[in-house]
Order: sequence, then C-alpha cells, then structure tokens
Amino acid sequence: MTTHSIYLVLDMENDLVHPDGPNGKSPVGQQVQARGIVAKTAAAIGKARAAGVRIGYVRVGFSPDYRECPPNSPVFSVARKNNLFRLGTWGTEIHPNLAPRPEDFQIVKHRVSPFYSTNLDAILRANGITRIYCSGFSTNAVVQATVREGHDRDYEMVVLEDCCAAASEEEHNAAITSLRRFCTMTTSPEVAFS
Repeated sequence: MTTHSIYLVLDMENDLVHPDGPNGKSPVGQQVQARGIVAKTAAAIGKARAAGVRIGYVRVGFSPDYRECPPNSPVFSVARKNNLFRLGTWGTEIHPNLAPRPEDFQIVKHRVSPFYSTNLDAILRANGITRIYCSGFSTNAVVQATVREGHDRDYEMVVLEDCCAAASEEEHNAAITSLRRFCTMTTSPEVAFS
C-alpha cells in the first residue's frame, strides 16, 4: 500500500452496537440503528479498501478478571459489574457486518482514547501514516478523544460524521460542533479516501 492514510473504525463492537448486544434495545441502540452507522461504516470500509487505505479496528476490552479496568471510572466501572467488554467473548468482537481482514490492524484499548497505552501510535509511525480517517461509537467519547489526541500528535484528522453516533442526537451534535476546530468533517458518500 502506498497511501499514507488509515481509516480507524472506533468501538464498533457487539457490546456497544449490535442489536442483540446489551445496548441493542437501549437509547444507545436506537441511535445506532436510527443513524444507520453499521451499514454506512461497512460502505466506507469498502470505499477505503478500494482506495488502498489501511483499516484499523479499535475496541475497548479487558482481561476476564478486569485487571486493566479502572474501578473509579464513571465510564468503565460498570463494565465489571455488567460483565461487559471481556476480551475473548462475542461482546468484544467487531460487528460481523464490519468483518476485519487478516491484514487489518487491531488495537485493543483500556480507556477512552485509542492512543493511551496502546500500540496505535507505533503502528501509525511504522507505516508512515499522516492522515487518520475515523468514525464510530460514541461521537462524544472515542471519536472525540481520537480526534483531539490525533490532532495534538500532528496527524491530519478526518471524521465521517454520518458513521458516528452517541447516546442521543443532542450529544452527537454537540460533539461534532466541538470537533470541527480539530478536523475535517465529511460523510461516507462524500469522502475521497487517499
């Protein structure tokens, strides 16, 4: 591959976005379905592959004993209690409609940001990546963290807005508004992967 770009698919794992997962019938699941982000992300992945852009899948996951899970985190403390994000389970697999391929990068994170204590930056630098396209669930957590930290690490950041969702439309819109200063905003039909 000669491109200096990667498309990061953020937290599109079964525990968060699959209709049969724990969030499937919740307001989160309703937003994921209403915005159609799984189908739009699948189309964007196909478009990125056709352009020779590398694909990276980021997912949150913890050991079966939750040794990496911060007990006092308002975000992650419920994971252990509700048996969520356990590595090696169906819940931490990428949604089947977004099936990773062997050549894709897999990044497992234990916090909101995919850069924190992961191999992501090493992968990007080793492959000469300068531009990061990204989308996922949720807009106001992993997408926002990725864009802000990527920006501060001097990557060109591009968000596929229609492939993102949050727990509510209001949270999604607020996150998109605040991110516009740090990235280029586009959509899956409009994006020109390069």
